[in-house]
Amino acid sequence: VSARFRRNLQPTLTYWSVFFSFGLCIAFLGPTLLDLRCQTQSSLSQITWVFFSQQFCLLLGSCLGGVFKRTLAQSLLALFASSLAISLVFAIIPLCHNVVVLAVVMAVAGLAMGCIDTISNMQLVKIYQKDSAIFLQALHFFVGFGALLSPLIADPFLSDTNCILSNGTANASSNLPHIRKSLLPHHPGNLSHYDLPMKGMVVTRVSYAFWIMALINLPVPIAVFFLLYKERMVPCFNGSSHPLLSADELALETRPGDKDELSSAGHRPHTAAGHEDLFSCCQSKNFRGASFTYFAVHITGALVLFMTDGIVGEYSGFVYSYAVEEPLAVVHKVAGYLPSLFWGFITLGRLISIPVSYRMKPATMVFINVVGVLITFLLLLIFSSSVVFLFVGTASLGLFLSSTFPSMLAYTEDILQYKGCATTVLVTGAGIGEMVLQLLVGSIIHDRGSYSFLVCGMIFGCLAFTFYALLVFFHRMYPKPSPELDEASPDKAAVPEDTGQYQR
Repeated sequence: VSARFRRNLQPTLTYWSVFFSFGLCIAFLGPTLLDLRCQTQSSLSQITWVFFSQQFCLLLGSCLGGVFKRTLAQSLLALFASSLAISLVFAIIPLCHNVVVLAVVMAVAGLAMGCIDTISNMQLVKIYQKDSAIFLQALHFFVGFGALLSPLIADPFLSDTNCILSNGTANASSNLPHIRKSLLPHHPGNLSHYDLPMKGMVVTRVSYAFWIMALINLPVPIAVFFLLYKERMVPCFNGSSHPLLSADELALETRPGDKDELSSAGHRPHTAAGHEDLFSCCQSKNFRGASFTYFAVHITGALVLFMTDGIVGEYSGFVYSYAVEEPLAVVHKVAGYLPSLFWGFITLGRLISIPVSYRMKPATMVFINVVGVLITFLLLLIFSSSVVFLFVGTASLGLFLSSTFPSMLAYTEDILQYKGCATTVLVTGAGIGEMVLQLLVGSIIHDRGSYSFLVCGMIFGCLAFTFYALLVFFHRMYPKPSPELDEASPDKAAVPEDTGQYQR
């Protein structure tokens, strides 16, 4: 593993840095949205739909990201364009004085984030195959690190009072911290009873935060460009691009007696490699000869992440609103630490998971995660009147949810022998879950009260465990590769000599 890491050091570090861009872009909107409301002079309900444009286009970008996987050049060019787009979005946001323009800009950011999510996961799985678990854990650590950093950058520039000065400012400003935290659930209905002025003199310094984030993110597209240049894939310097071979083809390349097979396989790379975009995955040619368990593994793996990533979204969005309501009635300032604590322990958990995943199988890690989520929600329900246990449970939930996505991705790809469309399907399922469950829980809390927040989490945790049990069941039924195929499988492939280039 260490030898392969040294051989692929630059691409691995590049993919990790690109995921830092993803994290930087995913977490800044919540704390800065009130200042952006002032900048665009829009209502609270109007500005919160900017969340939806970002999340919807992130999901769309995740579905389309696999389109760029056909060659390494396409993948890297897509990552370069996406990371550069995120820097440009940060630079352009302060110039958006209309809420519709801001929503369009955030939609572009969502598309870029979706492409980054799919392509980076795909490429690391392609490079490391059965050893990819530890590198996927590190990849998702950088998301958490970026998600922690962007609110810290924005915090000194946020307005302490309402940033539109008018006659009603004094009354509106007293509720400002509570309104700012209430924007995190991405649910406009929760804010209908707040009235902030829409006309007046705009006083906000949040533009500086976005320009700082644009500068911090700028080295990321530069790093991708250097990787393109090293691999001689910059269009203006080298017109030819090199196809990204599958691991099966790479194994055959080291066996001289199979050159004819390799040349014939070169004309059908998609049937061997998988990892296509969602629409290519749904083509009938991919279904021919596939067993029932082939589809079941894809579906149950996606459903596990639909639930667990949905829990991440709904918990980080609604834990503040739950804490400030009865019976806990936590002080607004203290409750504001809960989302930060949750994301902090997600980041810590991903850091801890890097060495743990080297010793523990992905299936075992996913089992510990889903059981831990279930037990945590059960204890939160039992001790629902304890403020102390709310903080302890929030930290515990962050730890157990932290490594679920990369562990599930490694486990599912391993079951399918790195064929099929596992990465694309799982990334898409996770994105849909994060968007849908937030809206669902927001509606239920609005109708049933804050206690339903924990009940929903418990139900989602039970469903995640059920789908995981089904995945294990289908894993046992899934046909094992024959010994002849196993010799040429990614797990048994001979490691090619270090030529300075990787997996072309």
